Formats: sequence, structure tokens, C-alpha cells
Amino acid sequence: MRILLAGSTGVIGRRLEPILIDQGHEVIGLARNGPVPVDVLDRDAVAAAVRDARPDVVMHQLTSLSTGDLVANARLRRDGTRNLVDAALAAGVRRIVAQSIAWAYEPGAKPATEETPLDLGAAEPRQTSVAGVAALESAVQEAPEWVVLRYGTLYGPGTWYARDGLMAQFAAAGKIPADADVSSLLHIDDAVAAAVAALEWPAGAVNVCDDEPAASSQWVPAFCAAAGVPAPAPAVTVGERHGWARGASNHYARKHLGWIPTYPSWREGFATL
Repeated sequence: MRILLAGSTGVIGRRLEPILIDQGHEVIGLARNGPVPVDVLDRDAVAAAVRDARPDVVMHQLTSLSTGDLVANARLRRDGTRNLVDAALAAGVRRIVAQSIAWAYEPGAKPATEETPLDLGAAEPRQTSVAGVAALESAVQEAPEWVVLRYGTLYGPGTWYARDGLMAQFAAAGKIPADADVSSLLHIDDAVAAAVAALEWPAGAVNVCDDEPAASSQWVPAFCAAAGVPAPAPAVTVGERHGWARGASNHYARKHLGWIPTYPSWREGFATL
């Protein structure tokens, strides 16, 4: 197929492109500094790029996270996705595969499933991120065929959670709490594998995360050890879990889609850092 890969220079995109090419696809890379240099917030430029590319599939792996600016990332999810989807529909694209997140769900006692509503009533600053996710997913669902990949917290080379990543720097400064909040994590290689598989998945949202949701008090010290930075002091583990910090279940992807993570737990995955 002809695949327009939006975000081709990002942490997932640059790993995804050579795999798609090896599988025989023709890939047109779109990114601010990519082979097709386009700012996704420039509506006319996006429309022209997609029209010229004539893709069969649009893969949306765009983020704006290098500086940790969550407001900018939410704007990209909202406005950039709107531009990309409108351009894709105008060009007759049938399938869109898009990156989302697995921690935008409403509060609850158990790991969230794909049927769990998003946390649309969240207070700021969480509201900004959730609203961006909701806008992205709503726009993508306008395509005749769509898959939304709700990734867990990414770790591994090139991510925030790498030996040289932003969170390793924060951890070294004692700025990552090892508290009761639960997360679902995902190795970057498993995220890429899911994106490739999603080219043939049925329409819908899919939690793409490992098998072991865990409290920060469990996984943060393990991350610190793997990254070679001091672990947080035990005192910061005190406190109740935020209701929305519940993790997510990958049961649907495993049972119904046959997606099996190479790293079923962050315990094995952190060894690759």
C-alpha cells in the first residue's frame, strides 16, 4: 500500500518506516523536518501534501513532546489531527491509524477497558490533555475505517523513559513520585509492532500496553535502577491513588486481535534501557 506516515521523524515513526518498507509498502514520510516537510497545523499545506501523496492509508504518529509542553501537544492532537483527517477524507483515504493514550479514562477501581469513557470532566491541567485526546479520536472516527491505538506510557530508547530521557533527568533530581498512582507501560518496540498490525485490525480503539499495570511505588524504583539514577525516598510513597490513575487492560488486543507484547512486563522491558 501507499502509506502516508505523519510523524515520520518521531520516536515511533522513525522505527516504523523501515519496517513498513521491508513489508513492501511505499511510505511517504510527513513531518515538520521530514522528507515531506509540513507543519501539520498549516491546514493548506497538509491538504496539498496528502493530495499529492495519494495514500491508501494515513498513519498518524504525530506528537509534540520533546520539550514536555502538554498544551502544545494537545493543540497538535486537536488542530493537527483535524487538518490531517480533513485532508485524508478529501483525498479519498479509507483507513486512518492514529496514536492515542491509555491514561485518559475516567476514574475507576480497575484497569480501564476500551469501553470505559474518557475523563471528559477532569480538572486542569489534566483536562487539556484529555480534551486533546477526545478531539483526536472523534476526528479519526470520521474515516470509513479507523484504528485508535491507546498506547501505555512509552519507555525505551528515544522516549522520555530512557537512560538519557527527560524522566531519567527528573528522577535524578527527585521529581518523580513513587506513589500509589497506577500506570500501564509499553516498550517502544511493542508500540511499533502494534502500529504495523493495526493496518489489518478491525475498526475501533485498542489499549496497547503491557500485561502488568503497576503503582509508581513499584515501577519507578525499578526504572531508576535501570536508568542508573537514585531511587526516590520511601517518604514520597505516602498517599491515595488518583481515581483516574488506574492503568488499562490489554485483554482485547491479546484475545481478539492476537497482539502479544514482546515485553509483557516492564520488569523485563526495563532491562533493555
